[in-house]
Amino acid sequence: MTSADQYSGMVSERVRERMVERVREQGVRNQRVLDAMASVPRHLFVDAALSSRAYEDSALPIGHGQTISQPYIVARTIELAIAGVEDPRRMKVLEIGTGCGYAAAVLARVVGQVYSIERMRALHVRARANLRHLRLSNLHLVFGDGFGGLPAHAPFDAIVAAAAGAEMPRAWVEQLAPGGTIVAPVGAETQRMVVVRRDAAGRVMRKAEEEVRFVPLRSGVQ
Repeated sequence: MTSADQYSGMVSERVRERMVERVREQGVRNQRVLDAMASVPRHLFVDAALSSRAYEDSALPIGHGQTISQPYIVARTIELAIAGVEDPRRMKVLEIGTGCGYAAAVLARVVGQVYSIERMRALHVRARANLRHLRLSNLHLVFGDGFGGLPAHAPFDAIVAAAAGAEMPRAWVEQLAPGGTIVAPVGAETQRMVVVRRDAAGRVMRKAEEEVRFVPLRSGVQ
């Protein structure tokens, strides 16, 4: 490694630490989540032309009409998904919408097994390339239609989504394990982060959290 590379790495680490501190100030308190955010180099998941903005608390375009979610939203989603779980390392989680792979990488540093499904082949390929250097053996990327969940690997202890539908697909609720949680944006003009929990008896409870803005949830592959 050259001295220039070392300098760049140190700068990136300091900027990433400031990003994590901003996420903490916005209300995320789970230390496991914050540590995971600090360990994943977000600049490697955005276009080179946007790398100087990688650690801003904002969504950035990744092509194909999609975005990489803002750091706070990634952290908040994972924090809600693992809330009340004694040992997240025992969880199996489904992510709907891999995108560039950043949120999947953070999630894989928090929970035991992650299945991430992406409907756009170009993004699925890009995510594979982005994630290869991290060597996350507990992260499984799938090309397919996340609207229907991933029944081959259900049930899941948590399901998180990176796209908003007018309603939450029934398939996601059906693939949720007893005691599990879904965290997904729901709405058209106005979107809110919605948390659905299934208790041990199978009863489903729903709670709307903060207002958010995500790309639309679509079915089919391309």
